[in-house]
Amino acid sequence: MFAAIAAVALAIGIVNAFSGAQDAAWRGDRYDIGRRLFWEMSSIAVILLLLPILVLAVRRMRRTPGLAARAAIGAITLLGFSALHISGMVWVRKLALWLAGGAYDFRFSLATVLYEFRKDAVAVVLIAGTIWLLESRRELKSAAAAPPAPQGPQQASSPDVIWLRDGTRRLRVVPHDILWVASAGNYIEYSLADGSQHLIRGTLAAAESELARFSIVRVHRTRLANLDRVRGVDLKPSGDFELAFDNGQSLGGSRRYRPAVVALGSRTDPGINIADRPAKQS
Repeated sequence: MFAAIAAVALAIGIVNAFSGAQDAAWRGDRYDIGRRLFWEMSSIAVILLLLPILVLAVRRMRRTPGLAARAAIGAITLLGFSALHISGMVWVRKLALWLAGGAYDFRFSLATVLYEFRKDAVAVVLIAGTIWLLESRRELKSAAAAPPAPQGPQQASSPDVIWLRDGTRRLRVVPHDILWVASAGNYIEYSLADGSQHLIRGTLAAAESELARFSIVRVHRTRLANLDRVRGVDLKPSGDFELAFDNGQSLGGSRRYRPAVVALGSRTDPGINIADRPAKQS
């Protein structure tokens, strides 16, 4: 990854240097390719040193559900990267020219910072996009090399145990310990009775199909609930409802899936309490 990005960056820098020198010559200035190459290479050197920041940011974005959260990570990364790039580039040039007996003046101003920031924004988008594609390719190769297995929960030899793939780890989970499962972008989040949560790559529809035999059913467009852990249902006038689990936690459901929980009242378990809240009288 580093070699590919470095090669492209160096090629762009060399082309920019020759183009800048030629443009200067056409304007009647001196054709100073050495100075142009120094400006480009000092900038590229700092970019390559900051490359791990972009790699970590892209990997974090890929693991983070939600467009808003990803955009926030991207914005923070861009601002931090640009600040470090500009300051690092200036100090590299100052040091190099000082050692050569010269001096460098960045001419700090809002216009100069915005000029550099625009270039940094383009560089970050291009490099981060390349890293994203390389990471996707790496994941596809890893998936192809791994033994075929469905995403999300996987059934083991025992019908009372499922396996969850959490990145490179496999987690052994007893279905009765699951309170609910929620959709989170390209991931699904398992919430367990002990308070732990696990983000698994997959779809809620696939999880619903796999977990239905454990009385874990859909109660909302984005959520499944374990009905075996429900000890109370609050039916609201709007048609929505709220489930109370046996560990004190609660989860809201929508009226579209209300029949699934109304049927709890017909169960033989006397511990289930269904409260139908009457509508207010005008």
